[in-house]
Amino acid sequence: MKNPLVLAAVSSLVISLAPGAAAAAAAAPRSIAWAPCPEDTTAECGTLKVPIDWDNPGGAAIDLAVARRKATGPASRIGSLVVNPGGPGASGVDFVVHGSGYFSAELRGRFDLVGFDPRGVGRSHPVKCSAALVRERPHPLIGSQADMDAWVSYNRRLREDCRARTGPLYDRVSSLDVARDVEALRAALGDDKLTYYGVSHGTLIGQAYAERFPGRVRALALDSNFDHSVDTAAYLSTAAAQTAGAFDQFVAWCEATPSCALNGKDVRGFWKGLLERADRGELHEPGVPDVPLGAYELVNTAFAGLYNPNWAELAELLAAIDGGGPQPAASAARDEEEVTVSTPVFCQDFHLPVADHAEYASLLRRQAGQAGDMRYSPPALGRIAGCLGQPTPVPNPQHRLRVDTAAPILLASSLHDPATGYQWTLSTARQIGAAARVLTYEGSGHTVYGRSACTAGAIDRYLIARSVPAGGVRCPEVRPS
Repeated sequence: MKNPLVLAAVSSLVISLAPGAAAAAAAAPRSIAWAPCPEDTTAECGTLKVPIDWDNPGGAAIDLAVARRKATGPASRIGSLVVNPGGPGASGVDFVVHGSGYFSAELRGRFDLVGFDPRGVGRSHPVKCSAALVRERPHPLIGSQADMDAWVSYNRRLREDCRARTGPLYDRVSSLDVARDVEALRAALGDDKLTYYGVSHGTLIGQAYAERFPGRVRALALDSNFDHSVDTAAYLSTAAAQTAGAFDQFVAWCEATPSCALNGKDVRGFWKGLLERADRGELHEPGVPDVPLGAYELVNTAFAGLYNPNWAELAELLAAIDGGGPQPAASAARDEEEVTVSTPVFCQDFHLPVADHAEYASLLRRQAGQAGDMRYSPPALGRIAGCLGQPTPVPNPQHRLRVDTAAPILLASSLHDPATGYQWTLSTARQIGAAARVLTYEGSGHTVYGRSACTAGAIDRYLIARSVPAGGVRCPEVRPS
């Protein structure tokens, strides 16, 4: 976030190609043949053919799956709202077919809602890998050089397997590739400019689009932003700090809320005791004595409870872990030969090298200083491990954004988001510069649109009228019940 990256020159070269890429996409708009969706005939589904390699548009192509719900108020229709629900790996087709109620009635009245499965995801030529090999994934917390070597070897084997099963698309699933697909989708929809709402990893798509097609931006609402300028150390430390802040909010809520299962206890002391027992190997999954629960797994359990946030459920689960708890419902066994994975998307968007275990241990100590009670950010450590040994240069390396558009861009964030922290949104806004507007939700959880009438209203007004104060918007917290 604060340090220049060695790959900045590569990203500059990629950015310099943007005008040609924009012209090529605009010169030959593709079309979509719409038909009722099989899952819900009130929505329309179709495919958009896009090249695997946008620098070779006449080469091999794939069909990008798309879905649309037409505006309910055609007389006041503005155009299309293209949506990406994040992940990486989430299906925009499923979102539009099954989850379009996420948006307000006013927004659904003014826009056709359009979702797409990004290349390599869902119905859009998904990245496929051996299920047996995926199950061999080493533990994300690396304890020695031997562990690190095992990760590098595993990642190489997984890449080779996935590439063999997926084909040449495997190496072209970055957010930069997807942004080029979005430009083709905009043209196919017949919209002169793009109106877009992206969540979490979907904000990287919006950021890449703004850089490469600035003249085609109408409105970009980027909810819970990744900072695409951080290096390895900054990525780990900022991720840890935002996780710690989210845990602090849970503790404050529990101590002030009689219905919390841990109310009346020293919550931090209770949590510290759980971690110490996990370190000694004394914890197990509630009701399953033969499934141990280590410290990493315990922290990951807490992280999941901070995400929405589900504070009440988290307190109950921690109490169950402390006391053994009831037997959880059994999950259905799966016997799959192939599974889809989204790891290549992240690893093609971020180059996060770690030279050896000595450097890893140093980074882990630094992260612990930021993470406080939580020790570390499990998702960040998992992504670092999953990208070890990634071939370089990556297709969409980190760099400071260079956005030159007159259209305002809205960046939204919770103050206490454990996954994509507020500081990432502020840093991204500083990189965008004068065009950036910030919506601050003064509460917790990942994503802000549905947190309150204030957050939804502010994003609606921006998408509909491109209206947002130059100084941004602040929305008060609405505590979860």
